[in-house]
Amino acid sequence: MKAEIITIGDEILIGQTIDSNSAWLGENLGLIGVRVSRIVTISDDEEEIRSALNESFSRVDLVLMTGGLGPTQDDITKKTLAGYFNSEFYFNEEVAAEIKAYFNSIGREPLEVNLKQAELPVKCTTILNTRGTASGMWFENDGKVLMSMPGVPYEMKGLMKDEVFKKIQTTFKTPAVYNRTILTIGVGESSIAAQLEQWETKLRDEGLGLAYLPSAGMVRLRVSGVGEDMVSIKKRVDQKITEALAVIGEISYGFDADSLAEIVGKLLKENNQTLSLAESCTGGYISHLITSVAGSSEFYDGSVVTYSYDTKKNWVGVSPESLAKYGAVSKSVVEEMALGVKEKFNTDYGISASGIAGPGGATEDKPVGTVWVGIATPSGVTSHLFTFGKHRLRNIIMTSNAALNILRKELLN
Repeated sequence: MKAEIITIGDEILIGQTIDSNSAWLGENLGLIGVRVSRIVTISDDEEEIRSALNESFSRVDLVLMTGGLGPTQDDITKKTLAGYFNSEFYFNEEVAAEIKAYFNSIGREPLEVNLKQAELPVKCTTILNTRGTASGMWFENDGKVLMSMPGVPYEMKGLMKDEVFKKIQTTFKTPAVYNRTILTIGVGESSIAAQLEQWETKLRDEGLGLAYLPSAGMVRLRVSGVGEDMVSIKKRVDQKITEALAVIGEISYGFDADSLAEIVGKLLKENNQTLSLAESCTGGYISHLITSVAGSSEFYDGSVVTYSYDTKKNWVGVSPESLAKYGAVSKSVVEEMALGVKEKFNTDYGISASGIAGPGGATEDKPVGTVWVGIATPSGVTSHLFTFGKHRLRNIIMTSNAALNILRKELLN
């Protein structure tokens, strides 16, 4: 089954806001057997809205619309949809009570303009919004369905999870869909595809789907199946996942929504071991990833951002001789940083990173993207050299992921 998404908002068209809603909807609709075939962004204009609806309904039976439902005069979607479906308005007392409860929860009284959000088209099924004031509106006409929702991502996702996904499945009797994603790091998409060529050919011959989803230093492999029997589909997909893991080995670090930091944290906790960090080019980003994990205080003691020569010398004991002879971006310095921070915090592991994130700072033998990562373990210290690209933020992310992956492999081995 196919659907289309219409996003409304001048702020999206002029680049003030990024449309993250459509990406989330596309991914999650796919999980219930609905394929998004088109995404359109339009302005807050009555004719644009009517035209977009006519075009979408000429192709599909389900349209999801986000945005334009605020209480201000520039948000005209609700009025336009009422006209489109030839509907009068009525005052929904249940929605009004929900709006009052919402404002009371944040210590405020609703204004008259807020309570006008309870005025809704008679011909829609109201989907209560417990996270804001703009209700969702489900319209049905001649086998066609429009679901209109607020553009605030938190509110839209809540409506979809609470009611709309189930309502779509009931209304359209969507097929069973099962997806599982292998998370990999350290090897590029083309190399993985070469390793899995025979496996992939057989997978597709058996009617299953595979998508390669690359990001900074990582590749996600999503295996999917569609059919009538969920138990059978799940069994087939899981079997293919097992076969793939036997081929690609330790470059796989988890599944689906796992994060590399979560996996590392789990291994540290299982081993009853601790971690500290000395960061230079990453500026605390590795620490951010670690502390994003709930319960990280059980295994993470702390970090120092040793950005300058002086902080490297004074905070983690890097020798002036090493800095003078080899420079901050070197094997010797990151190993001293790793050992120094491990000793400073008295942890089992110390990780360090020093590199040239860019765009400046490069030398002839150390171009932008040159990074050294050090790891001090209970048995010694080692370091790893990487050459990333020329984009500063991407280099920071890739360095952080590489550092966590070095620690992951050390913990596994």
